[in-house]
Amino acid sequence: MAEATIEERQLLKSLHWWDGFVIALCNPGFLIASLGFTLATVGALGSMILWGISAVVGLLQNWIYTETATMFPDKPGGIALYAHEGWRSRFNLFGPIASFGYWIGWSVVLSLFGNLIGSLIVAEWFPGSAETVFYTTPADATFGLAQLIGIGIVVGVWAFNVFGVKPSLVLGYVTGALLMFPLVVFIILPYLTGDWVSSNIKFEDVASGGEFSLAGISIMWLFLMCWSAYGIEVCATFAPEYHDTKRDTRLALRSAATFSLLVYVLMPLGLGGVVGSTGDSGAFYVTAAEQVVGSAFGTIAIICLIASLVLSMNTATADGGRALYGIARDDMTVKWLYHLNKFHVPGRAMSVDMVVNVLFILVLGANNLAILYLSNIGYVFAHVLALTGFLLLRKDRPNWPRPIKVGPVWLVIAGLLAAFNLFLVVFGATQGELAAFVGFYEFSGLPFYIGVGVLVVSVLLFFYRRAVQDREKITLRDTDVPTMPNEQQMALLREDVPAH
Repeated sequence: MAEATIEERQLLKSLHWWDGFVIALCNPGFLIASLGFTLATVGALGSMILWGISAVVGLLQNWIYTETATMFPDKPGGIALYAHEGWRSRFNLFGPIASFGYWIGWSVVLSLFGNLIGSLIVAEWFPGSAETVFYTTPADATFGLAQLIGIGIVVGVWAFNVFGVKPSLVLGYVTGALLMFPLVVFIILPYLTGDWVSSNIKFEDVASGGEFSLAGISIMWLFLMCWSAYGIEVCATFAPEYHDTKRDTRLALRSAATFSLLVYVLMPLGLGGVVGSTGDSGAFYVTAAEQVVGSAFGTIAIICLIASLVLSMNTATADGGRALYGIARDDMTVKWLYHLNKFHVPGRAMSVDMVVNVLFILVLGANNLAILYLSNIGYVFAHVLALTGFLLLRKDRPNWPRPIKVGPVWLVIAGLLAAFNLFLVVFGATQGELAAFVGFYEFSGLPFYIGVGVLVVSVLLFFYRRAVQDREKITLRDTDVPTMPNEQQMALLREDVPAH
């Protein structure tokens, strides 16, 4: 009886495109998490250029994902789903690898932003405790009050999400509205208050005379920025939950991509004109806010900044949970994760997210960029597989209904973007010491081993699902791949495909 109950529950079609846009407002939070490091290593001008390039790539990818997102209106999973569907007839291990790579990219938002919120709270209200260290982690990082606060935030955001999509959306709207205040403070007000200084807009070459080059640092940052700038694809994960799959998915993806592009270019310019190259993981925002709007309003700006980071964590919990649920539904990992609770959300998958991120904070401590680095290997590779999956779906399933079909030029663009991302993955994965240099943390092989280990575990769980739980023969290619939708999918697609 329990199994039947699980199968009867479905993700609810309760979202509009503006809900997807609000969900994607997490992306300015992603920028906030890394901007201090880029200002310190390549300066304000370098930050603006590199973040702008990454945001343009994210926008182009989003345009492509509007097609694949609407091809499977009954399935969650986002870009990992497109990778799986495109590659399964050729090499089905790419499905779980893309899925877990995508999941870990979103999952670590919780630990990374929990750390960042903790450091902001300590810097603003408990500056005397900033140097307090409870212990040194296995990754040679510190664990202090900021990390303890971070764990509390991770658990709190998880609690909001497991009680359904509506409480999560309410939290998203509240924190999304509060996000606008720090964006105005850091993007617009510096020009009006006289705190913006044009001489601060320059390149910073921290590698000058050292073992690393500015070109190498810039490429490493383009790799690390993928985690932030590509995140607008989150709108696609919720495609099965939009009222109008075609219209809402398209508007959510494209509006989010355009907004993010503007923020990713204008915030490094505005904030960089105030602080120059004096950035770090978070505390410098306190100084910058107080400089622009004074101590009292600066505190309000920091509260709103924290709210925007909570918004990002909220989105990550929702997206990461649906990613795990989606891959379990498609028989790529253990059945236990294929479960919706009574609030019609993947509570088990979200709980896994929460536990994993608490462990990350306990093991990696304050090493924010180390957490980002470990997740980015799988996340960027998932985009490589999703973009090539888009091309393979065009080749293998030409007659599959496509409510949104991009033009022929996008096939070329998809190939170029896949090659660009593959280059970034190879460069990033083989340059761990450079990642540690730009992230101001002690180099350790642990983040790399964790990042690759997640992908290895994904393959092992795939084998376990097929051989033990499903009692099927393990093959490296799926031979029963449909070339046309089933009846349920076709019924949903008929509602969205335009008449010809």
